[in-house]
Amino acid sequence: MGFSRMKHGKGRKRQGREGFTLIELMVVIVILGVLAGLIVPQFMDEPQKARVVKAKMQMESISTSLKKFYIDNGFYPTTEQGLEALVRKPSTGRTPKNYASSGYLPKVPKDPWGTQYIYISPGKHGKFDLSSYGADGVSGGKDGDADVNSWQID
Repeated sequence: MGFSRMKHGKGRKRQGREGFTLIELMVVIVILGVLAGLIVPQFMDEPQKARVVKAKMQMESISTSLKKFYIDNGFYPTTEQGLEALVRKPSTGRTPKNYASSGYLPKVPKDPWGTQYIYISPGKHGKFDLSSYGADGVSGGKDGDADVNSWQID
């Protein structure tokens, strides 16, 4: 009769520990917190870095379109004509004589922060300057707020 009671677990004393103590759980939580504190900041910057890379890629594309415009017409669009001259033939200022029938861009992209690129022609750093003011939307800035400029693209 004693055997059957032990088989079903009735009357048996707990011989091993089950579960974790509060101290063990606290140690695990602290370790996870320290690891998160070391790892998470490294990934927090990634979306910002991706936006900078996207801005540089868009600037390269716009620059290529501006160069095609120049090859066809012998001049770059003026600052007043702006980047819109790559989408539609300008009707003000110097008018291009050999403007591509489909334009040079389907539309002028906004920078990854949702603002217009700044276009100046003639530029201070070349035939034209193309800039994005970055996350803060104003000239200058450091780190995530730094400007992205065509003349500084690697």
